[in-house]
Amino acid sequence: MRRKIITKDLILREIEENKEEYIRFLVELIQTDSYNPPGNEKNVAVKIEKYLNDAGVETKLFPFGDNRANLVASLNNNFNNKNLLYNGHMDVVPPGSLEDWKYPPLSGTIKRNKFIYGRGATDMKSGTAAIVVALKILKKLNIKVNGNLIVNAVADEETGGEGGTKWSIENVLKPYNIDLTIIAEPSRLNPLPRAIMVGEKGRLVLKITVYGVSTHASMPFMGINPIYIMSKIIEKLDKLEDYIPKIKPPLSTDKLKKMVAASFPSFEIFERIYNEQPLLQNALRALTEFTKSLTIINGGIKDNVVPDKCEALIDFRLLPGQEALVIINALKSLIEKDLKITVKTDNSKELKVPYVDIEINQFSEPSYWKDWESSKTLQKFKTIADDIYGKKSFFIIYTASADAHYLRNSGFCPQTVLFGPGVGTTAHSVNEYVEIEDYLNAIKVYTFFAYDFLK
Repeated sequence: MRRKIITKDLILREIEENKEEYIRFLVELIQTDSYNPPGNEKNVAVKIEKYLNDAGVETKLFPFGDNRANLVASLNNNFNNKNLLYNGHMDVVPPGSLEDWKYPPLSGTIKRNKFIYGRGATDMKSGTAAIVVALKILKKLNIKVNGNLIVNAVADEETGGEGGTKWSIENVLKPYNIDLTIIAEPSRLNPLPRAIMVGEKGRLVLKITVYGVSTHASMPFMGINPIYIMSKIIEKLDKLEDYIPKIKPPLSTDKLKKMVAASFPSFEIFERIYNEQPLLQNALRALTEFTKSLTIINGGIKDNVVPDKCEALIDFRLLPGQEALVIINALKSLIEKDLKITVKTDNSKELKVPYVDIEINQFSEPSYWKDWESSKTLQKFKTIADDIYGKKSFFIIYTASADAHYLRNSGFCPQTVLFGPGVGTTAHSVNEYVEIEDYLNAIKVYTFFAYDFLK
């Protein structure tokens, strides 16, 4: 017990004495261009590599493509005992219009010694920086452990993750037995406290193209207007669930309410706030339902021309257990049975217009750690996080998608959670920021837990 207290004090003192260094490191990463597309994650990877190498940590850099890379680093070279994996992505989404930003997105501007602004401050360079710093601290302090901490800094998360986390699992990490993975995605869900995410919904974006016949707008009866056909498909979308097998969500609304309420002083207080907050109601609803959103529609080339095609993108969010092919087949059945319009298949020959083509624009699988409630290790992680942040966290499923499905669904490491600094609603937004205290607390959580897990 005495050694444990001494070690904890040692870690706390190390973080307090060097917090300005850790802040500068995060600022440097935010100032480094890694917009995806095109990526340029190698710009960040080489800075992480130098930071860790200077601390005596062995790293391996895996370049690919045009200035892209993944990185793997570890506390030691012994992978035969317990292995803890920390994962964080280095790419960020583009900033959009620069005129909308109060501070330049690559500035890493510090305001009032409390906030750091910049693209990726929340999603997720603060999380990635924090896991890197945690590894450095354990190495620098030469704390004896009976296991290994592995840090995987990855590319490509913002465009699907196949070149990042998926590639790393299949080509670098596969020989190792990983006991637990923490992905450092931002997990504070305002107005709620911080969450520990044990699952994630899947995302399927389908591109629907209706092909018609173009003609002059003065003689519309000479053509077939695909915009009208697309409007009929859109009107029928609410019937899609009739063609999809019913699936039970992994967590019921009542169960989710109890999980979230665990972070409140009492269930009665939570219930009162829940009934007053449509945002909270809709967030929990989204975790128990399959959802669809028509997000983009495009048709026409000129105001006096009946177009020959019309395109639409639909964003589907899948519950754990739902598959992309089921959704695609359901949409195909809806169009063919309800609207009597042919849908193109891989075996289709030359088709007579009008017809519809359905393509997968983007897909990430839903995933869920089924046994999370019985994990004493996860409960220990929660205890450490609650102690450091001074607030109760809660378990939840992620309404969006991340790289966790590559670890869970492949069987490589089903025991994977998301937890990291930053408020989720600021991700991808203009004037993205992270609180400095939040970032430093995350460093403490990752360092303390790694020590406790591996000691």
